[in-house]
Amino acid sequence: MTQPVEKKGDRFIIPIGPQHPALKEPGHFEFTVDGEMVTDATVRLGYVHRGIEKGVESRNYVQNLYMLERICGICSHTHAMVYAMGVEKLAGVEAPPRAQAIRLIVAELERIHSHMLWLGVAAHEAGFDTLFMYSWRDRETVMDLLEALSGNRVNYSANLLGGVKFDITPDQVKDILEGMAFLEERNRHYLEVVMNDMLLLGRIRGVGTMSKADAERLGAIGPTGRASGVARDVRLDAPYGAYRTFKPVLMLAETGDLEGRFNVRLREIMDSIRLIREAVTALPEGELTTRMPRRIKEGETVSRVEAPRGEAFYFIRSNGSEMPDRIKVRTPTIFNMATVLTLARGHQLADMPMILVGIDPCFSCNDRMVSLKRQGEEAAGGDAVAGPVMTWNEFRKAVMR
Repeated sequence: MTQPVEKKGDRFIIPIGPQHPALKEPGHFEFTVDGEMVTDATVRLGYVHRGIEKGVESRNYVQNLYMLERICGICSHTHAMVYAMGVEKLAGVEAPPRAQAIRLIVAELERIHSHMLWLGVAAHEAGFDTLFMYSWRDRETVMDLLEALSGNRVNYSANLLGGVKFDITPDQVKDILEGMAFLEERNRHYLEVVMNDMLLLGRIRGVGTMSKADAERLGAIGPTGRASGVARDVRLDAPYGAYRTFKPVLMLAETGDLEGRFNVRLREIMDSIRLIREAVTALPEGELTTRMPRRIKEGETVSRVEAPRGEAFYFIRSNGSEMPDRIKVRTPTIFNMATVLTLARGHQLADMPMILVGIDPCFSCNDRMVSLKRQGEEAAGGDAVAGPVMTWNEFRKAVMR
């Protein structure tokens, strides 16, 4: 629960979270305020740590495909795809062209799903619940298409190591094209609303402004960075899979404020609709899978994709067995979180929910591992000094005592 307000001199430190109406996931923020103005901000993550990165070391490569997919319920296909790409690279295997095109179609459907979900959440935080309800109603079109393709609405399990699990039939192509026509019309309306509704503009125009220089200095990625003019998109910078054939258009804004972040995401939805149309009407013929070895030869690699929130980066190390030796995941939110803490300073406390939602945060994406340090000797002030990081065996022994 939210802790009481703490006063230090003439300043107040206001804690928000980990359980708070403005936060849909658990994170703990402390805002130092002078009157209504925020002068400093800190964040503590780690409330939904699930040990996924450690867990994958004791499961084989196929089992890990489904475990890593659950890092994020909104970007589940993204995580499974970037993991499959890394394992395929280590094995010296390339998924068939038809499988790569289907991966792209599902990835762009997921991008539309993610951005429309974000639009509803952002509108709700701004007090625009009509936009929230309409955007989430229309998002069901994407969810229905994903369910028709995969049988699942959240964790689609579209990927296999070496390909994909399902094909797209001519009837499904027709349904996808009809769904894209509907979503294109609806998102043109939403873009018009965002650009012209004066009440919404009062909450987003000029709020949370981040210059291009600051965005590059803070490492902002995805739509958060592109809204400040940072021309960075993994799909274009390092094309992978079917993105070598079906190329996205880079959506940029120069304003760097919340209005720019709305604008970029809505225009990205329109471009995703275009990409899906091109891909489903030009699906390559051929197989859906190729043979994968059970044991992955020794080595290490990195793979990366453009998730809806920005670059998702995987490091995979194999020791030649059926199980990975190490998998390290870097998700976009941890980078963009630094921008929230910086942008908070100089804004009113009432703007904090909107500035936070502007990066489309996913706390569960970040909370995969923790470092525990042994307690060292006491310092001069009587406080314990943290010692070296505990190993896994040391932690197990400490727990079993």
